[in-house]
Amino acid sequence: MELMKKIFAFGDSVMKGVVTVPETICKGTVKYKVAEDNFVNTCALRLGVNIENRSRFGSTILNGLDCIERYFNRIEKGDIVVLEFGGNDCNFDWRAIAADPDGKHEPKLAIPRFVDTYNNVIDRVEEIGAIPVLLSLPELDSQRFFDHVSAGLNGENILRWLEGDVNNIGHWHEQYNLEVFKIAARRGIKLIDISSVFLRQRRLSDYLCEDGMHPNEGGHKLIADAILGELEAMNMENLSA
Repeated sequence: MELMKKIFAFGDSVMKGVVTVPETICKGTVKYKVAEDNFVNTCALRLGVNIENRSRFGSTILNGLDCIERYFNRIEKGDIVVLEFGGNDCNFDWRAIAADPDGKHEPKLAIPRFVDTYNNVIDRVEEIGAIPVLLSLPELDSQRFFDHVSAGLNGENILRWLEGDVNNIGHWHEQYNLEVFKIAARRGIKLIDISSVFLRQRRLSDYLCEDGMHPNEGGHKLIADAILGELEAMNMENLSA
């Protein structure tokens, strides 16, 4: 399948293709690399197109808006703009939580502002005449994520703030994921569901890195297959015309 228009990708480290380097994980220190066979590269290869991936490690939707503005003049009418945000927006300052588990702690971006900014990003894409496509978020392994963020900190305090249940991390993350689904539904925008492909696996952890949040190489293959399957089903040639 050959696409006539350009594809741009804006997102965080998941879209960037970041994975952990397992042999470097020790005493709370994790090193990362960009996997060569990440899902963006795999999709580009199998579609026979160039995907301009402008995703950045640690990006929130606010960073995404800045990035869209930076590359605004490169995007043209009919181009496809794939967006993947939320994983960093919902994150907390775990060091601050470990130091003061009874204090009030806010995520990087509260849900109302996350939703408003995401809509602003979509507005800018549609203003150009480009086609926004949203990606949902991959699932978390809450226990692995907790072990990762609490390494070297007071884990008991973090667990206390989580009301004794590490699964509250995943529940919080899922709220942002649901907002992405709702944005797409309200605006009639195409959303590619990559969450379900992880939920269908019997062992979710087999497809996530040791930090519990980044898909590993196997996870990237799941995402690529999900995206390519959706594109084939929705007749991408007509979408790009």
